Parts: sequence; C-alpha cells; structure tokens
Amino acid sequence: MLFLKPDLYVDSILDIPIDLLVESKIKGLIVDLDNTITEWNSPELKKEIFEWFAHLKIKQINACIASNNSHSRVSHIGQYLGIPAISKAGKPRRRSFLQAMKLLNTLPESTAVIGDQLFTDILGGKRLGLYTILVKPLNPREFIGTRLMRQLEKIVLKKCIFKEDKL
Repeated sequence: MLFLKPDLYVDSILDIPIDLLVESKIKGLIVDLDNTITEWNSPELKKEIFEWFAHLKIKQINACIASNNSHSRVSHIGQYLGIPAISKAGKPRRRSFLQAMKLLNTLPESTAVIGDQLFTDILGGKRLGLYTILVKPLNPREFIGTRLMRQLEKIVLKKCIFKEDKL
C-alpha cells in the first residue's frame, strides 16, 4: 500500500501550495494531463491553470507533461504552456518519468509527480522515489478503462489514506 499512498492529496492542482514545493526543494514537476490540468480529451485549459503554471516559472520550478494520451493532444497543451510534453508515456512504467527528469534536469529527490490516478501517476512516481501529489479528477467523464480503475482506487484510498490520516 505504501507504493500507492500519495505524499499529498488535494482537491485540485490549484490547491498545491507552490511555496511548499519551494521549501521542499522541488525543482521539477511531472504533471499528468487528463483530469489533472484539463478535463478528459478537452482542448481547453482554464485561465487559473495557465496562471498556476506561470507562477511556477516565477518560483523557478520547471514542469513537464507526461500523459498516456496521443502526441497531438499532449504536445498542443505543452506548447500552449511553454513546457516539454511526453505523450504515450506508458505510465506507471519508469521510462517516461526518467525521460521527464532528464528534460527537467532534476534528480528524484528534487522532482514531484502530480496526477489524478493512483495506479499510473502515484505508483509510477513512487517506484522512483519521487514526491507524489494526488489530485481529485476534474470531471467524472473519462476513458472507460479509467472509470473501472476508479472503483479499485476508492478501496485503496480508504485503506491507505483515510484510515491512517488525511494528507
């Protein structure tokens, strides 16, 4: 269960205190796309999300999108935010996380992962010793396979988070 317990659990990426990341010496963020910064398969990026990423740059924290989604979708959002983007990431495999850290020029101890799924984002980050941040999905509309995994996630979340402490 420790490989599935996020270090921080928040409602939205906007609830992640950037100053906490700075204090924790986080220099790079590997960020999921669907239901983390955009709704599933939506090309729209809300103004508040764009501003949050702009604030990261001011605080000298670099970010990289790592998504299992298609190249055109992922690269479009990456270009809009002015950050690198890795598509068809194959999370939770290590390859994309290592590739992102190389792009960010960071080590595991200075890298955090932000995502909405325990079995891809959090598990992948934990396997490399990264700081992990779980956000609640932006919208219940999502890929059918993800919807099925959400049922398992609910069970795990109850056991590894709410039973011990609320992050």
